[in-house]
Amino acid sequence: MRVKYDILGDALTLYLIGELDEHYAKGAKDYIDAIIDKENAISVVIFELSQLTFMDSTGIGMLLGRYKKLKKRNVRCYIASPSQPIEKVLSLAAIYEVIPKM
Repeated sequence: MRVKYDILGDALTLYLIGELDEHYAKGAKDYIDAIIDKENAISVVIFELSQLTFMDSTGIGMLLGRYKKLKKRNVRCYIASPSQPIEKVLSLAAIYEVIPKM
């Protein structure tokens, strides 16, 4: 699991690459939280998931936890370009009711 990021204006795009499961979720959470805490001027966060190949319930929990943290700061969150297997998981979990898809 790797996380890369890019900031353009007030938008932070987080690229999640590989597998987001119980083994990697804590490390991804800590890394993403460090970026969020450092970047105070962001008003939008995009979770770009085109290169994510696997996600379990721990990964969904990690995304929802970041959403809740960002919502407290009035930062909008979106999911972008989920791969086919990830789209299925996210749809079944009804995550788009909380974090909209771009």
